Amino acid sequence: MLQKAIATTVDYCTRFSAQVIGIALLLAIVSGVYAARHFAIDADVNKLISQDLPWRQREAAFDKSFPPKEETILAVLDAPTSELASQAAVALTQKLSDQKNLFLFVQEAGGGPFFQRNGLLFLPTQEVVDVTRKLGESKPVIQALAQDSNLRGLTTALNYGLIGVRMNHFPLDDLAGTLNMVSDTFDKVIGGQPASFSWRAMLNGRPPNASESRRFIIIRPVLDYSSIMPGEAATNAIRKAAADLNFASEYRTRLRLTGPVPIADEEYATLSEGAYVNITGTILVVLTILWLALRSPRIILAVFVSLIVGLSITAAIGLALVGALNLISIAFAVLFIGLGVDFGIQFSVRYRAERHEVDDLREALLRTARYVGAPLTLAAAATAAGFLSFLPTDYKGLSELGLLAGLGMIVAFLTSITLIPALLTWLKPPGEPAEMGFKALAPLDRFMERHRIPIIIGTGLVVAAGLPLLYWLQFDFNPLNLRSAKVESVATFLELKSDPAIGANSIYVLAPSKEAVKAGAEKLAKLPEVSSVKSIESFIPGDQQPKLEAIRKLATVLEPVLKPDPSKTPPTDADTVAALKAAVDSLNKAADTQTGRGATAAKRLAEDIAKLAAGDEALRTRAQAAMVLPLNTALDEVRRRRGLDRQDLADPHG
Repeated sequence: MLQKAIATTVDYCTRFSAQVIGIALLLAIVSGVYAARHFAIDADVNKLISQDLPWRQREAAFDKSFPPKEETILAVLDAPTSELASQAAVALTQKLSDQKNLFLFVQEAGGGPFFQRNGLLFLPTQEVVDVTRKLGESKPVIQALAQDSNLRGLTTALNYGLIGVRMNHFPLDDLAGTLNMVSDTFDKVIGGQPASFSWRAMLNGRPPNASESRRFIIIRPVLDYSSIMPGEAATNAIRKAAADLNFASEYRTRLRLTGPVPIADEEYATLSEGAYVNITGTILVVLTILWLALRSPRIILAVFVSLIVGLSITAAIGLALVGALNLISIAFAVLFIGLGVDFGIQFSVRYRAERHEVDDLREALLRTARYVGAPLTLAAAATAAGFLSFLPTDYKGLSELGLLAGLGMIVAFLTSITLIPALLTWLKPPGEPAEMGFKALAPLDRFMERHRIPIIIGTGLVVAAGLPLLYWLQFDFNPLNLRSAKVESVATFLELKSDPAIGANSIYVLAPSKEAVKAGAEKLAKLPEVSSVKSIESFIPGDQQPKLEAIRKLATVLEPVLKPDPSKTPPTDADTVAALKAAVDSLNKAADTQTGRGATAAKRLAEDIAKLAAGDEALRTRAQAAMVLPLNTALDEVRRRRGLDRQDLADPHG
């Protein structure tokens, strides 16, 4: 019955070829217009998996209370010093916050008003005591710097340190590290290199580590899910903002973007990169295969037209059913071209063989229908069933791909037994004088036929020998490994995830009450798979009383000296030169009465300051910028942290 039905269909299409071709072309045009007008891509990866799954419902509940982490961009800023990193972070945050049409939320991680004021309380108690003690002991220096923030003020602060040496409060060697750090900065200025002094490094007594000179900005962009790269506009705006702020020259800061949005965008960008080249290459490959199989321009034209008509109809049906293609289901077009053309090739190759036997086009088509109809139907049904088997999965992206690809196989089969016979009847390709096949491969064919039993047995033995290796077969469940580790977003994430403090591989749990949070945290902390557990209470620093006491004492000491002195007028360049020359004399006198590394450092700095005094005004301006700009950043942070009291921490979100 199946063979008879297909033969009847082919017979009808050959007798009414013009009508069949006309209907097919009309359907193709209507479908193409519909597909063009309704074509849409939904790039929201959150819609690729059913929202009805329990873990998706828990995720939705979490997102109601906290900003969705899957819709964020993490800007990573790395600078030579902590001060430059802070300046760059503040500048970029302010610039992006003004672009409300592109960004819903912009905030420095671990920054902002709360952490600027309360940051000291998150340090260990002894570290808070040590830092506040050092700052308190540095009151004269801080006063000189705060009330006269220029090279003259720097020389005054330096003189206070040298006075301490002369009064034997501490040896000159204790200043060696600081003096060498200043010399390192001045050496770069004199050499015409970018330079910036780190006051925090001076206070810590060591160069900054990677975490101290790095800042993170969390950005929630406005996403355009109608684009294949929803966050492209936002990421372009971030990079433009960094360029406008002269990140490379002004702050010497490196900007990198990572997070769910950049990683997904860079992954899906590969779909559009070289799209025209890939499409052209695919068409050429298909045409080459058609030529090798069919050897007739008219037959190739018939199959190719059938392929285009089928793809147009499938696209229209698919868009009507799913509304918008997702980033997985869009691959149906590739599957249709790759597999759909095979039906046309099978029908046409059989037609060529029958045409060689019977030099009558219509009779050859009918014989083709009788012989190839059933196998072609079974092949199409099996392929369609394989794709349609994806329908029950909760992975919506895959289920929609299965639906479109399965329907495409049915459409390709129908066009192969209707449109191709009609086109061949209308195009009238010439007969086939030669027998089908490749004569050069005939000996191989005969060899395999004569030795079929050994070949089958040998193949079975090779398969059996390889079966034990399945024991060591591993499955990589990490989707990140599907992405290139060379792109910026993935490379940055891989670098950050090695630091447990970043929390790149975190799991979030919602609890109904404060008591449940505590019980759950204690239970989870005991699991060997868990590195650390943090709750909302982790953001309320412990041991506050001694920390607050140390900070209040510091505030009492520094509050009077942190305000600029209105009586201090900005120095002229002549005043600056005089102050520098006086500093050279003080350093040389201190070095003359001392030995060791302190004296060596003092002489080195004296030589550098002498070069600044002898140089032009532009040189001194660069030196002042290298020292004073980061100084102002450090002083601003000290000003924001003074006067802290217990009420500041009453609300952990305050």
